Amino acid sequence: MDWLMRMNRALDYIEMNLSEEIELGEVARKACCSSHQFQRMFSFITNVTLAEYIRRRSLTLAAFELQNSDAKVIDIALKYGYESPVSFARAFQMLHGVNPAIARQEGTALKAYPRISFLISIKGAEAMNYRIETKEALQIFGIERVFPINGDGEAVASPAEFWKESHANGEVERLAVHAGDLPSFLSKDLYKVHAVCSYRKTENDSYPYMLCAFKSDSSDTNGYTNITIPAHTWAVFSSDPFTWDSFDEIIETLYRRFFSEWLPTAGYEQVDGMEFEIYGGRDGLNYVELWFAVRKIA
Repeated sequence: MDWLMRMNRALDYIEMNLSEEIELGEVARKACCSSHQFQRMFSFITNVTLAEYIRRRSLTLAAFELQNSDAKVIDIALKYGYESPVSFARAFQMLHGVNPAIARQEGTALKAYPRISFLISIKGAEAMNYRIETKEALQIFGIERVFPINGDGEAVASPAEFWKESHANGEVERLAVHAGDLPSFLSKDLYKVHAVCSYRKTENDSYPYMLCAFKSDSSDTNGYTNITIPAHTWAVFSSDPFTWDSFDEIIETLYRRFFSEWLPTAGYEQVDGMEFEIYGGRDGLNYVELWFAVRKIA
């Protein structure tokens, strides 16, 4: 219930500031997590990005004002964060299908996006496969990128594109060779290259992501970024075996169920958004484990 209270407190802040500048860092602080962590949770649970949700709510309230007041369009545009009537009209048209002037006419059909509230939903869904493990500090190395949270401003602007590029240029295969033997604490059917996210602090509105290998005595780490992951308790969620053509659906489902079904009720909270994507295979099929760093809620 504490998790629900935090998430709804963050949404209360958004709702009270739709006509002001919304600080995403403050949204995250209301939820007691990092900006990246909150935005990931929000998008997996609601299937819409936080930025898009704020845009929809602002334009919903703008439509109400157009229909129920005599305020000038330029004043409403400025109130909801648009620098000019032109940019406001463009955004309004995209959402509502009509321009602001038409919205004032009686009988015009508009869209209203209500405020989101987080609740516990009893669905009777299928069981989730998970385990809780405590591990000592982990030594990893690999190829690092820092991504903007909103996905803007970089040629390779998402981890999925980073994986694609690194397969194409041979970096994934080279890292697998340099990984050497798997450490003894790992299952022997794991692959050599995995991924880790949010393992260190970066500038606001960005997060680190690394294609990584676990360091062993036979690893060659020369030229790679080396990181020590502190000792943590991990909530580990395993997929059923799959073929690569269904990977996107499999991993998205794991993430969504962790954030929307397990985390709100398990009595744990995620630590700084830190997580591993661990890949393996057996009997000609693949599987993925998501490791989330967690701690018990006091």
